[in-house]
Amino acid sequence: MKVLVTGHTGFKGAWLALLLHARGHEVSGLALDPAPGSLYERARVGELLTADVRADVRDAAAVHGAVGRARPDVVLHLAAQPLVRESYRDPRFTVETNVLGTFNVLEAVERVGTVRAHVVVTTDKVYRNVGQAAGYAEDDALGGHDPYSASKAAADLVTQSWMAGCSAVPTAIARAGNVVGGGDVCPERLLVDLLAAFAAGRPAVLRRPEAVRPWQHVLDCLHGYLALVDALLAGRAAGAAFNFGPASAGSVPVGAVADRVAELWGGGARWITERPDPELAEATLLTLDAARAERELGWRSAVDLDATLRLTVDWARRVAAGEDPRAVSLEQIDRFPVTVTC
Repeated sequence: MKVLVTGHTGFKGAWLALLLHARGHEVSGLALDPAPGSLYERARVGELLTADVRADVRDAAAVHGAVGRARPDVVLHLAAQPLVRESYRDPRFTVETNVLGTFNVLEAVERVGTVRAHVVVTTDKVYRNVGQAAGYAEDDALGGHDPYSASKAAADLVTQSWMAGCSAVPTAIARAGNVVGGGDVCPERLLVDLLAAFAAGRPAVLRRPEAVRPWQHVLDCLHGYLALVDALLAGRAAGAAFNFGPASAGSVPVGAVADRVAELWGGGARWITERPDPELAEATLLTLDAARAERELGWRSAVDLDATLRLTVDWARRVAAGEDPRAVSLEQIDRFPVTVTC
């Protein structure tokens, strides 16, 4: 099957390209240049791709050209500006990338005439956060107090309107967030900052150790996306949104995650706190209800939080010791305890 992944040079996109290639698919990608030291670079993902296009999703002509040349059966749209704090620094780029970029991909997918399944990935932060303890479900109100969350909620709404009135292509929305795993280099993410600090022998600095998030391994999340693709190809799930998140035990405070990662790393690893900037609002409590994905797709989180953190630390330690990042990644893919058709 021919699959196009937008944002394939990013953390989740690179893992997805490796996963799809390992399952025998013909994979193409469309993205900006990778960050230095990214999984895409270290695992030499570009060598495995049929086409590796550098394009900005804000550029409609470039997006249409790349999709037209790839003529994919399946499109997974992951390209985004994915960081809350970066969205405060550059809100225009964030909004244009996440909203206009998504529209450009929707339009290109519709025009190419080959796509049989399209998954648009937004985030768990699309929900209007009212501090509720119960996990947000797909029918809860969308919103966003920061430019990132607002832009992704807007992209979600644009996709919903497109699915309702414009699209003949089976399309669905996937919402997930706080995804962790080996090879991430994106700054201001908890596991990235923890592992970088511990490897350098210094304490990690946390802004909000009390904040609760739904932590999930990247392969757990990606298998959810592929379960959604399978449903679309089978004539189900079009026009719907699905949460992909851990069981309730996987939603824990930042400080508890940092404690466990420090324990797994050893060597006296520790963390300290600094007062966060009060003008940069970040939600204190966020959890997801993934019951719809379990009920309608047969998907549920396959590894618990401790296994998620062990896999992430294991990847970092082995690669730091000289093992090949692609080989370590493919081994984790091969051993991951989930099987999907796509």
